Amino acid sequence: MGNIQVVPVIILIIYIGVMLSIGFFVNRLTIKTSTDYMLAGRRMGVLMIACSLSANNIGGGSTTGVAAKAFNGWGMSAAWYVLAAAVAMIPLSFFAPRIRKTMAVTIPEVVNRRFGNFAGVFTAVLNVLSLFCLTASQILASASVLSAITGVPLNAAVVVAGGIIIVYTTLGGMLADAIADILQFFIIFFGLLISVPMVIRGAGGWQAVSNMLPEVELDMFKIGIPTILGLIFNYFCTFLSGPEMVSRFSSAEDEKTAVKASVLSAVLMGLLAFMPTLIGLVALAENPGLDGGQGTTALMYAASMYAPPVITGLVAAAIVAATMSSADSNLLCASTILIKDIYQRFINPEVTDRRLITLTRGSNVFICLISMGIALFNINLITLNLFAFALRSAGPFAAYALGMVVPKATKNAGIVSIIIGSIAVVIWQIWGGNTGVLPIVFGCFWGVVSFFLVTKVESSMGKPPAPSAFGS
Repeated sequence: MGNIQVVPVIILIIYIGVMLSIGFFVNRLTIKTSTDYMLAGRRMGVLMIACSLSANNIGGGSTTGVAAKAFNGWGMSAAWYVLAAAVAMIPLSFFAPRIRKTMAVTIPEVVNRRFGNFAGVFTAVLNVLSLFCLTASQILASASVLSAITGVPLNAAVVVAGGIIIVYTTLGGMLADAIADILQFFIIFFGLLISVPMVIRGAGGWQAVSNMLPEVELDMFKIGIPTILGLIFNYFCTFLSGPEMVSRFSSAEDEKTAVKASVLSAVLMGLLAFMPTLIGLVALAENPGLDGGQGTTALMYAASMYAPPVITGLVAAAIVAATMSSADSNLLCASTILIKDIYQRFINPEVTDRRLITLTRGSNVFICLISMGIALFNINLITLNLFAFALRSAGPFAAYALGMVVPKATKNAGIVSIIIGSIAVVIWQIWGGNTGVLPIVFGCFWGVVSFFLVTKVESSMGKPPAPSAFGS
């Protein structure tokens, strides 16, 4: 066991205690039906949804990852990694009220309603497999921070992080998740906001830092316009077909709330984008050889070197909050899809409402334990996660998104678009190379093309439109 950083550990213990308390009290006071558990009773307001959307988007990749990108090649333009997500929330606001209007619990439910069982099951499988990988990576990211500041072995930290996520997610469901997300977002936001000026001041001030950096590192457009546009489209596709995002809109108290929350989330993420970027640039200026020149620990390095211990603790809590806010959402969405779209639809359609809650809780435990097992291997999950995001989004994207806005779409249009989009993303992942076009963009493009093409051909043949996405 290594050295324990006392102040950061105390802050993290307080944070974890609050998380567990939220799960306990939400379970005791609010969970009465499966809708309460899975969708917070569809009573969530603008601030709660906006913070929850933002906290889910700002994971480990948008904190430690952005700092590392700023250090290793992207410079100031690393802020676009988060800014692109903020921009993507604007067009997403067009779909937000339609998502709420479906009154569905999951994405596969809407796809199944419009395009049939095959399309629904295929979408469910893609979603669940993706969420397994994503939950594992967020547990591992949380455990890495816990291990760094407590000195406990990484494997033990994985067990602790996974256990915490299991308890408060399983107890309180969506409402506990959303309440925790509010706390987590403000910890992320204010933890980084307070740390940035202190880190810069500790490094001698911004003028001193910028003087040590090549001018190109301060260029907001260093990565190029095509890459920025690709990131925006990537986020839009991922968000619109991401169960953890869609569940927030489905939980809104009404359609207008969903729209307002999307716009507010864009603002909140935009405000946060530059904080980890600036910390990463400080680390680059002061120690360009960090981590063999890769700067993977740039955020925690700069915070621990140039800020007081209490600030280091806030940053550590912010990173853990960022990763846990994503892990709990991934976990709950995977369980909801597994129970609602597989178990209830095909195994036991007459299952009682209380039994649904019990099964979803049991599924939370099962999925998190499997994800912890994956995390214990400490493998590099970045490429796997990017592929999982692409596969789960590119296939169902056209069927789900266009299924809500194209009334004349035929049943086969949805089915074909899921198959073509999924095949295209696999092909591009393997053979696309360094073309600059992301697999998810390639897959979504061909999914959309095939969706409209099949609809046009079948409509000209007299095929009737598929059932409405907004029906019962």
